[in-house]
Amino acid sequence: MSTPHYKKVRKHLSGNCPVMQRIVARVGACTLAPKGDDPFPLLVRCVISQQISTKAAESISGKLVALIGDTATGAIPLAKVAKLSDAKFKACGISGPKQRTLRAVVAHIKANPKLLPGIPELDDETIREHLTSISGIGPWTADMFLLFGLGRPDVWPVGDYGIKVAVQKQFELRKLPDAVKLTKVARPWEPHRSVASWYLWRTLDPAFSDDE
Repeated sequence: MSTPHYKKVRKHLSGNCPVMQRIVARVGACTLAPKGDDPFPLLVRCVISQQISTKAAESISGKLVALIGDTATGAIPLAKVAKLSDAKFKACGISGPKQRTLRAVVAHIKANPKLLPGIPELDDETIREHLTSISGIGPWTADMFLLFGLGRPDVWPVGDYGIKVAVQKQFELRKLPDAVKLTKVARPWEPHRSVASWYLWRTLDPAFSDDE
């Protein structure tokens, strides 16, 4: 997504939702920058990021790259991940459940050799179906892969706790919204819910509250 496109997206979000208009005005330009790299390391990083902070995920990913990858490019070769022992996974900070998930990812990709090369041509739902069929990968991981990895424009991660908290606060709801409520709230933002998600995550920054 280029900057000019983001200008159009911001206009769409602001013009269709007063709450988003306020958020966009306060946050400013969108700097969402999808990775757009080799799909395999993107998927590995999404698995690592499950249920931990961004800072912790970056640290663990960095250790894995230093051990078996390319520190200059961030590449993580599938063949080397496949050969990693439990002890080496653990040394990088990768838990037992995530080790099993990464092994399942490797097995799925080996069984479907056309999957990764063909991902750019697949629609979001087909990618979700492929990924969530892998043990240990749920809708949240698939959404993060689509949004931050592939840069798909209309991803709305209804299972993300941060999104729930942000929507509850910004829309002044009495309780955390469920998937049905989140889907309804986000309808005016289609087909740009990825950028809307990015703006909502920004509202969780303490600096956003300090400015209010």
